[in-house]
Order: sequence, then structure tokens, then C-alpha cells
Amino acid sequence: MIAETVCSAVSAAGLGIAVVTAYRRRFLAAARIAAYSLVPVGLVMTGVVGWLADTAFSPTAWAGFGVLGAAWALFATTRAVERRRGGSRAERKAARAAAGREAVAPTASAPSLGPGTRPAPRPATAPRATDSADDFSDVEAILKKHGI
Repeated sequence: MIAETVCSAVSAAGLGIAVVTAYRRRFLAAARIAAYSLVPVGLVMTGVVGWLADTAFSPTAWAGFGVLGAAWALFATTRAVERRRGGSRAERKAARAAAGREAVAPTASAPSLGPGTRPAPRPATAPRATDSADDFSDVEAILKKHGI
């Protein structure tokens, strides 16, 4: 009975805020606030609030939630262990059998890419002249290229 009263009060307060918001010419926000404020009354009218109240104070319901939690934890643990080990027993047995075979073809004795060579060192560039006229000639060439 008290849950229904609280939900009705919350809805009335929300509708009051929606009216004030609509008075300020914010109609979209007012409609959204009115929609949110009608949810508690709707939940009371459909009986969801009563069902939740009965469930919240029922030891059998809490025991059921505990069993569901234990089942979920057991499932998650077994999946984690299975992933860490690499699958089921049959999959591990097949992996061990495959590892016993040679991984490389028996005739392969040298790498197929051949011996590695180091790239030739690049020649050192000649130092630039420190002449200021030489530096400006590059700038002049760029400016002439663009018609400046």
C-alpha cells in the first residue's frame, strides 16, 4: 500500500515539473518529463510494484536468485578453465597427436629465402654551402614557380 502511494506522489511531482517546463515554452522537454513521470503509476496499475514487493521480502525468491548466481559463476569458471586449457579432452588429444608429427618437411634443410645480405651503406651527403645567396636561390625558384 505504501509503495503505491509513493509511486503516485512521484508521478504527481513529475507532472508538476512538466507543467512548469511547458510554461517556459520547452515543450519537448516537458513531454519527456511527463512520460518519465507516468512510468511509476503505470507500474503500479499493472501490478509490477506489488510483484516486486512480494519478491523482495520472500526468502524463497532470494534463495532462487542465489542458486541462479551460483549457476552463472560455475558456468563462467568452467568456460574460463576450458579456454585456458585449450578446449575439450578430445581436442587436446588431437593437438598432442599433431605435435608428435614433424612440423617441417623432411627434405627442407635450408631456408627458402636464401642467405640474408645487409643493404649497402648510403653514401654521406656533401655538406651544404653556408652561403646565404645559395639558400635564397631555392626560395626564389619556388616563388617564380608559383608566379610570385
